[in-house]
Amino acid sequence: MIRLLVLILTQSVLLVAAQTLLKISVQAFGKFTLSWSFIVKALTTWQFFASGVCAVSCLIVWMYTLRHYDFSLAYPLLSISFIIGLLAAYFILGESVPYTRWIGVLIIMVGVYFVLK
Repeated sequence: MIRLLVLILTQSVLLVAAQTLLKISVQAFGKFTLSWSFIVKALTTWQFFASGVCAVSCLIVWMYTLRHYDFSLAYPLLSISFIIGLLAAYFILGESVPYTRWIGVLIIMVGVYFVLK
């Protein structure tokens, strides 16, 4: 069970890292336009590249997890990524997070506990 939790935590951290880096890179691009210069700028930012690396790594970890564990156990545990995502939004992106979302995270944590039992 500990191995599954480590895999899920790794997958969740990689997923949130990919999305957080994507958010940062999209903000750095400036105004969205369908132009060659925009596409080149988008594809050459390190955050966009790092987001892709994290996403591919996340996929590999998830494929390994699906190969070795029941889907009905592993998939609900992915809700841990909501918790990590909320923390990333607050601490890394500096977003304001209302108390109702923190309550939602607590409810998710209780759900994860019951999935593991």
